[in-house]
Amino acid sequence: MLETAVWLVHIVAAVGVIGLVLIQHGKGADMGAAFGSGSAGGLFGASGASNFLSRSTAILAAVFFSTSLLLTWYSGHGTGNGSVMQQAAPQSPAVSAPAVPAAPNSKSSEIPK
Repeated sequence: MLETAVWLVHIVAAVGVIGLVLIQHGKGADMGAAFGSGSAGGLFGASGASNFLSRSTAILAAVFFSTSLLLTWYSGHGTGNGSVMQQAAPQSPAVSAPAVPAAPNSKSSEIPK
């Protein structure tokens, strides 16, 4: 149950980091505001939005990193279901190829005329 909760937090943090990174302005975004295409002051002020977004991104990145480490620890200490190779069914080493049927004889009397 705890591992499932960590997985949920991990996925939410991953989606949150992706969303916050896509929302943030790039280095050249201020040039567009100089020509009147953007608003300098908004809900957070002139630099408050970028400061809030960068801190939120850093916090979610730290949560993502922590849950990644925790999930790695869970997988190594046997709380998970094991690796894919451990769950695979063992195959017998002497697997033979199926027999190929012989080609029919062209002079056979079974060929309809």
